[in-house]
Amino acid sequence: MKQHVKHYSIAVVALLAILIAGGAVFIYSGIYNIGADDHHTRPVFAILQTLRERSIHARSEDIQVPNLKDPQLILKGAGQYAAMCTDCHLKPGMSDSEIRPGLYPQPPNLSQVRVDPKDAFWIIKHGIKMSAMPAWGTSHDDDTIWSMVAFLQQLPDMTPQQYKDMVAKAPPDEDMDMGDEAGGHHSHGGDEAEGHHQGEGGSMDAMDEHAAGAGHSHGDEPQAASGPEAPLSRDGLTPKAAPDAEEVAQAFHGALEHGDRTVVLGLLAPEATLSEGGQTQSRAAYAAGHLSEDLAFMKSAKVVPLWMGSMPMGDTAMVGSESRITGTHNGKPFALRSRERLTLKKVGAAWKITAVQWQSAPEASTP
Repeated sequence: MKQHVKHYSIAVVALLAILIAGGAVFIYSGIYNIGADDHHTRPVFAILQTLRERSIHARSEDIQVPNLKDPQLILKGAGQYAAMCTDCHLKPGMSDSEIRPGLYPQPPNLSQVRVDPKDAFWIIKHGIKMSAMPAWGTSHDDDTIWSMVAFLQQLPDMTPQQYKDMVAKAPPDEDMDMGDEAGGHHSHGGDEAEGHHQGEGGSMDAMDEHAAGAGHSHGDEPQAASGPEAPLSRDGLTPKAAPDAEEVAQAFHGALEHGDRTVVLGLLAPEATLSEGGQTQSRAAYAAGHLSEDLAFMKSAKVVPLWMGSMPMGDTAMVGSESRITGTHNGKPFALRSRERLTLKKVGAAWKITAVQWQSAPEASTP
């Protein structure tokens, strides 16, 4: 028995030695063609593809995904993608590029496929060996990488014109060469309201708070408001760009003005959030509290719509609007400028509101 085991062990060692020697001869002979234009055999390609996918999944499964529906995050990602990715991964309406035919393995056309967000983040950050995919994490922070991931979730649903419009409105980056997409860039902050509510609950709040223009202070006199959040801007929004989404925004406004609680809640998605004055609350919290105060306030106020614009982003959209709100509080007239930004998503054939941002200020403080 011992003799048999000994012979078996010698055979195994000999076989390993032959394989190692053969491998060394194969490597040093240069017989293997490393050229990208000489493709792998099907078995080798299948093995490498499986290895790559399993390696990525194993390392990405515990990654925490942020809110990828944030319109500003998506907009930032559009500019990053246009600057760094289109030559390899293409864009809507683009069928090829100068570099793409010579790449092996062939990069996926990301205007036609949707990549898992966790995998996409890991790939963009760390790159892939033996391919043309670089590790962008060496020169870009995680927030920037997540912006690209957010944009990639929208890209397959975009038309060439929608893509072009979004890239043109993306925030400029001094380090990026945006090519022919740069013509429409805007710097943010051109026409924002200077003040807004400081509501603790994140709603439009009660009549006395609206009249004061200062949230929950409950003061009798109008006062200028201030807060930590960036003022809402019109940048990137165009009237009638997403008409269906704008109709939902108008229906939302109409329901608030007419005191229709059922319609208001019906237009808000279950996961919707409402924000004002740096505070955010859930749909359920809003329904249980400040919605009743908002309906009472809007019933006694006069609202004059001033402007509305929107931005389509595949199965999501953003709608911004500005209104003049007037009325009387404690025998004193007040006039407010109110700005709103809604984020909506397509649910079947309908649009639902997933996020509401409100800001308002006494009209005297609005340029």
